[in-house]
Amino acid sequence: MAAPRHHHLALAVALALLVVTAAAADEGGPRGRRVLVLVDDLAVRSSHSAFFASLQGRGFDLDFRLADDPKLSLHRYGQYLYDGLVLFAPSTPRFGGSVDQNSILEFIDAGHDMILAADSSASDLIRGIATECGVDFDEDPEAMVIDHINYAATDAEGDHTLIAGDDLIQSDVILGSKKIEAPVLFRGIGHAVNPSNSLVLKVLSASPSAYSANPKSKLASPPSLTGSAISLVSVMQARNNARVLISGSLDLFSNRFLKSGVQKAGSKIRHEKAGNEQFVTETSKWVFHERGHLKAVNVKHNKVGETNEPGMYRINDDLEYSVEIYEWSGTSWKPYVADDVQVQFYMMSPYVLKTLSTDKKGVFSTSFKVPDVYGVFQFKVEYQRLGYTGLSLSKQIPVRPYRHNEYERFITSAYPYYAASFSTMGASFIFSFVYLYHK
Repeated sequence: MAAPRHHHLALAVALALLVVTAAAADEGGPRGRRVLVLVDDLAVRSSHSAFFASLQGRGFDLDFRLADDPKLSLHRYGQYLYDGLVLFAPSTPRFGGSVDQNSILEFIDAGHDMILAADSSASDLIRGIATECGVDFDEDPEAMVIDHINYAATDAEGDHTLIAGDDLIQSDVILGSKKIEAPVLFRGIGHAVNPSNSLVLKVLSASPSAYSANPKSKLASPPSLTGSAISLVSVMQARNNARVLISGSLDLFSNRFLKSGVQKAGSKIRHEKAGNEQFVTETSKWVFHERGHLKAVNVKHNKVGETNEPGMYRINDDLEYSVEIYEWSGTSWKPYVADDVQVQFYMMSPYVLKTLSTDKKGVFSTSFKVPDVYGVFQFKVEYQRLGYTGLSLSKQIPVRPYRHNEYERFITSAYPYYAASFSTMGASFIFSFVYLYHK
């Protein structure tokens, strides 16, 4: 009799674990935690161990592979094996296995995220992937970013390719709420952002005194990339909310840069630690959707004074609209607070545009009167803000005119016609009476 009892106990435990797993899945984050790390030398695993430890400490499962591994694959049986990609293999001419440039772009098109770091040894393959993501590295393979004014003081006697950058994007969503006080150390190649691509943002820009050239040779012609047009680190958020970070420096993520002190040339302030650690940690949080990811739930609309959602509205009805918006904080969903979320009541063009008010608990709502136009309308919310995932919500609803028995018995605007009718009848009666009885 003991065997069946153990069997039932094991079944109960399995069911309990299943329920807990399902609940955890419901409360889970917006992205999975499986990340493929491609390197062209396994020494990068130790030279950049602090950055990798930061990812692992936040719960990411890292799979380190050589970029030319013949068994390399991003998907199997139609399912992707990874949720994110860290591409720290700047010099690799080709990937191994079934991975190539197109498969990586398809990986991003499927909604996955990527961090790409290059340097002066960047291959055509890496440059091609960056170009497809909206940035163009300097065409000169020997060029590096040089700045004779905003360089790190420790490099004063060198070629000034070790830059102390502090021109950061003003966005708490991307860089976190805590300001990065120390300059960010950068040594590598610069890139230009494609002006026709509105999805790419410069996160760390070069100073006006910087330029891109070969530090080992004299300038024979003016450099093609100069000043603040040079981007050192850029990010791209695709329309499917996939996020990509592109850096022209692999050393930016290295232990040496993360732990070393920095003093900008011409400044008397020396920082015990460069801003690299905070910079790469915060930007990686954004790339892997630990911050700035929004979700909308419980989209509702109903007549004022009712709770049920109707199948259609009548012209001039008073209605209420509400939606709940939450932001992923890295550990849980928190109410999103903003005063610029708007809803459109739309048919060919917006007939009503209202800003939603919030109770600061995640619920955004408003009320308005249905326009005096009948047809098929939509409730539309299109919310696009810097650093946040986009929200695109729509609900279709028909609007009908009054039925014949819903009009008022006497319409105020018709009173002159009523008066004319009765006055005509009265005048006819008086005329008939006078005509018949007057001698």
